[in-house]
Amino acid sequence: MEIYVSTDIEADGPIPGPNSMLSFGSAAYRADKTLISTFEANLELLPGAAGEPRTMEWWKTQPEAWAACRRELQKPEDAMRRYLTWLKALPGKPVFVAYPAAYDFLFVYWYLMRFVGESPFSHSALDIKTFAMAMLGCDYRDASKRAMPAHWFDELPHTHQALDDAIEQGALFCNMLREHRATAARQRP
Repeated sequence: MEIYVSTDIEADGPIPGPNSMLSFGSAAYRADKTLISTFEANLELLPGAAGEPRTMEWWKTQPEAWAACRRELQKPEDAMRRYLTWLKALPGKPVFVAYPAAYDFLFVYWYLMRFVGESPFSHSALDIKTFAMAMLGCDYRDASKRAMPAHWFDELPHTHQALDDAIEQGALFCNMLREHRATAARQRP
C-alpha cells in the first residue's frame, strides 16, 4: 500500500547547499484521505550557507511564518535521522507528494542524502500541479490553483508554515485522487 507523504519546505533561497532549508513538514495520508501521522522540524542553518537576497526580502513580508520556522531549531543531521525513522515506520511505501514537487523534493532529497545517506522515496516525487494538468486537460502553466475546481479544496489554512501547508496540499491531492479514480472506474468497460 502506498502512503502519500505530502511535504512542504521553507527555505532561505532556491537551492540546498548555498541556501538552507529552514523548516519542513510532512503529512502522511492514505488514499482515502485518512491522515495517519505528521512530522515537522525547524532546522539550524547549514555552515557557510546564506540567505538569497530576494528570498530574504520575501521573508520580511511573512513575519509570523519566519518566527515559526526559527523556533526550537534542530541540527539537520538529527532532524533527518528522526525523519527517516518516521518514514520507515509508516504502514506502507512512502510516496513524496508536493506542490511544486521539484522545489520541495530537491531540498528534502538533498538533506536526506547529505545527512543520512538514503531516501525511502528513491529518486521520485509526485507533483500535484502535473496531476492537475492531466486531470484538467490543460497546459502545465494553466494548471494553477485558481484554475482548479473549488471542490478539490478543503477549508484548511495556507500559512507558509510547513506542516500547515503540507496538510492542506495533502488533502487537495487526496480529493483529486478520489475524483480521478472514480472517473477512471466509470470509464472501465
